[in-house]
Amino acid sequence: MSLDLIVNETEKVRERLRARGEADSGLDQVLKLDASRRVLIKEGDDLRARRNEASRRIGAAGKKPSAEEVAEMRAVGDRVKQIESELETIKAELEEIMLVLPNLPLPDVPVGTDSTHNEITRQSGEVTRPAHRIPAHWDLDARVGIDIEAGTRMSGARFYALTGKAAQLQRALTSWMLDVHVNENGYTEVSPPLLVKGETMTGSGNLPKFADNLYHDAEEDLWLLPTAEVALNAMHAGQIIGPGVLPLKLVARTPCFRREKAAAGRDTRGIKRVHQFEKVEMFRFVEPSESEAALEEMLAEAMTLCERLGLTYRVLKLCTGDIGFQSAKTFDIEVWAPGSDEWLEVSSISTCTDFQARRNNTRYRPRADASPRLPHTLNGSGLAIPRILIAVLENNFQADGSIKVPAVLQPYTRFDRIP
Repeated sequence: MSLDLIVNETEKVRERLRARGEADSGLDQVLKLDASRRVLIKEGDDLRARRNEASRRIGAAGKKPSAEEVAEMRAVGDRVKQIESELETIKAELEEIMLVLPNLPLPDVPVGTDSTHNEITRQSGEVTRPAHRIPAHWDLDARVGIDIEAGTRMSGARFYALTGKAAQLQRALTSWMLDVHVNENGYTEVSPPLLVKGETMTGSGNLPKFADNLYHDAEEDLWLLPTAEVALNAMHAGQIIGPGVLPLKLVARTPCFRREKAAAGRDTRGIKRVHQFEKVEMFRFVEPSESEAALEEMLAEAMTLCERLGLTYRVLKLCTGDIGFQSAKTFDIEVWAPGSDEWLEVSSISTCTDFQARRNNTRYRPRADASPRLPHTLNGSGLAIPRILIAVLENNFQADGSIKVPAVLQPYTRFDRIP
């Protein structure tokens, strides 16, 4: 958020941060530092004006300045340098505080402290339990090609390997989803680096707050992507996007790497919560006036994928205490997994308003003669492996023990059943 917003609408900002559970948000320190900054700026401007006036007066007199005048101007210059140094210190302190302030929830986000306050806004399909037993995916693993033991041998806990038809099914899922986004939804496919600079992580909102949940190569000072959103968000960092380019719609398929330290002890059975996984990520830069419509459109795109896979799903509008750090509003899509007997989140669709663009200094011109403005950014999974893979396997488990491949994926797999 901007410093001007904090200064000019302090109580509004404070109330929105409290709704997120950020009671001790550092706003008072921001206001204190800004007040000091303004005093120093005025003093510096006054001293420069005084120095300029003295120079003008001495020049008009056509004589050398006196020793007193020289000493006075030297003292003024020394104080101006001191003020500039103090302003740099204040600027760094302000940036340090503001980098850990989250985005402000939009007014229509439900107020609540945690996921129990999320609102189910729609559901497609019914929660069914067929007459034949459907095993959870961790009981299918060896036969379908989910090899948790091999992943553990290679890398440790919460890693897995896919072999044979399971690996082909995952490739089919991601290829099909990419084709839908590119050929039907108008996205441009991007294959980004998987290692990014620290400022790229900062621009997306992952640093400095979530450093403990990221994988970092300290020697090269590069960070592994936790999601392709991070890289796509930086495609135009420090640039001005020209007129007529927005909306800019990007999509990428990448592995994602997360330490998941905050989730220790949760959902560790099977492959639902792991350190490395595949995801197809949608990302948009849009004009602010188009932000709300773009959010609904991206949500519809993700829901359509679930429908074409024949899955029962529901949409949750997340509350203020459950939305992500950079998000101003988020919808989650969950699909029903009958073997695991639970809802699995396969997509989060979020608008980040101008939060990320401001951090990245990404701007756009609506017209050639217009001043640069901050675009809004939106992101969403379209969709995330392995949870969508789990749902496909469990929902298509047949009474004879085979797994039927959804019709939309068969042109990619070239087989219709597993095993």
